Amino acid sequence: MSTTRPHVGVLALQGDVREHVAVLRGLDVEVSLVRRPEELAAVDGLVLPGGESSVIDKLSRAFGMREPIIAAREAGMPMYGTCAGLILLADDIIDGIDGQQTFGGLDVIVRRNAFGSQVDSFETDIDVPVFGEPAVHAVFIRAPLVEQVGERAEVVASLDDDRVVAVRQGALLGTSFHPEVTGETRFHELFLRAVRSAA
Repeated sequence: MSTTRPHVGVLALQGDVREHVAVLRGLDVEVSLVRRPEELAAVDGLVLPGGESSVIDKLSRAFGMREPIIAAREAGMPMYGTCAGLILLADDIIDGIDGQQTFGGLDVIVRRNAFGSQVDSFETDIDVPVFGEPAVHAVFIRAPLVEQVGERAEVVASLDDDRVVAVRQGALLGTSFHPEVTGETRFHELFLRAVRSAA
């Protein structure tokens, strides 16, 4: 494990991998694409990108990644999931496809595609108390919604109508939206603080 410059992996099975890599490199982090168990074992933290959660789930099993990711999470590896990545970190999902599984870890129930289809995508500014000003400009693309937050999880951000769109629990962080596409770096920085603490 690195003790100075964090070495972070981005799960590169499907989704907006390049955008996360660009943000992390901009924060002076060593970044690797993770598709195999040995690549996961070489990193200090893992980003689960947006994309199609059911596809990432299936590919994680096909590539032999599901169990290693769960084992790494259980061993304390920090992980940050955006959109589909949030779904994958949730303990339970609503409206998943038949047989869809998650890696779990966040004591939340997440509704898949809660805001509708691609044409229902939207942008809005949300207040994130742990960041203060300015507000976060958030992009929601076929986004999930946190329907229930368990006792072990903490709400990080909500919409004006109190619908929860960002949560954390220990070294795990999840957002319904895509900070990586708007130039917003504070969620990645929050994740990296967990990575440095764990290392």
